[in-house]
Amino acid sequence: MEQVGKLTYAQFCVLVGRIEDRSATLDGISLREGVPAAELERAEKSLVEEGMLDSRGQVTLSGERALEPYRARRAVLLASGFGSRMLPITINTPKPLVRVKGRRIIESLLDALVAIDIEEIYIVVGYLGEQFELLKRDYPNITIVYNPVYDTTNNISSATAVKDHFQNCYAFESDLYLENPALIRKYRYRSGYVGVPVQSTPDWCFDVEDGVIRDLHKGGTACYHMFGISYWSAEDGEKLACDLPAMFEREECRQRFWDDVPCVLCQDHYQLGIIPCTFDDISEIDSLEELQEIDSAYRFERQSE
Repeated sequence: MEQVGKLTYAQFCVLVGRIEDRSATLDGISLREGVPAAELERAEKSLVEEGMLDSRGQVTLSGERALEPYRARRAVLLASGFGSRMLPITINTPKPLVRVKGRRIIESLLDALVAIDIEEIYIVVGYLGEQFELLKRDYPNITIVYNPVYDTTNNISSATAVKDHFQNCYAFESDLYLENPALIRKYRYRSGYVGVPVQSTPDWCFDVEDGVIRDLHKGGTACYHMFGISYWSAEDGEKLACDLPAMFEREECRQRFWDDVPCVLCQDHYQLGIIPCTFDDISEIDSLEELQEIDSAYRFERQSE
């Protein structure tokens, strides 16, 4: 894992572990982060020497400041699509605003962002976009961005509409029902996508080598099943601000998914990692059938004649 900013990855893990749990042990941090305990011990010693941990192993003000470059500050949610595979539910309601188990799909994401004190949330809308305004009542730090070409292009246009907001940013597809909000952490060391390691999948997946995403395609073996959640460092967010509009200007790219830009079209500009998760952490709701599986309230009974 490459060094980003002033902290090594081991130092970062120790500081975040102690910020999140003052009683965290190095063994516990090692188990969670997959970093050898001996490496964490060396990192802890260096942090004490540099004044980022005190003699009791607690994070100092200097340590908190050292973590600031790695703190998530904003989020982008792409929510402009029609959701045709969820008809008739989406005739009058945009898919992200459909209720699942009593709350809107998008609220499972918004609540996780609020829990880590995200300062700015941008929701890119299109179909029935005015309905998203109601979210501002409970989430006042939302900014609604309208995508005027949502119905003639793929979601690369929605990402381009918020190209200047990807620094220190989580990005989401808004049809994901987040079951495990702990997946959205306040601090991230590097840019990367959420994925589940699988033997094979017919769905969109990443090829990963040495912890770095090498390709994105549909269907694969010994790969990571893709979920549309990613995190972008300040440096990579600045790159996206240039790469997204450059690719969108190409007519042949206007029907591409936005993830193709960093993962395929401009892959050499990025070193994207994997944020591992399980299928229990996230439910992807693409169709009425998937909605019915998650929430039995949508299992319509056939009316007798």
